Amino acid sequence: MNINFEYHNVEASNRLEEYTKDKLEKLYHKFQMIVRADVFFKTENTSSDKTGMICNIRLSVPGPRLFAEASHEDFIGSINESVSDLEKQLTKKKGKMMTY
Repeated sequence: MNINFEYHNVEASNRLEEYTKDKLEKLYHKFQMIVRADVFFKTENTSSDKTGMICNIRLSVPGPRLFAEASHEDFIGSINESVSDLEKQLTKKKGKMMTY
């Protein structure tokens, strides 16, 4: 699996990349159909202190791409929610693939 990182209004961070790679590799071991992951980190000015650090993850898999986005007060929370959403989508996709 190939992982690409992009940063918008955020400085590149090895710690964030390592944390995200660890989470995505665990996902890959569970679902080997993942070909590539594109991870986007960005910040936005929001009215709430609990949002603004956004993590988007797009997975290339057979068929349509899967996408998840989360906004929290820190990137770790955003990464965790995005990966959790993708795991649900992958489970659903794997179930559909097995029935055919």
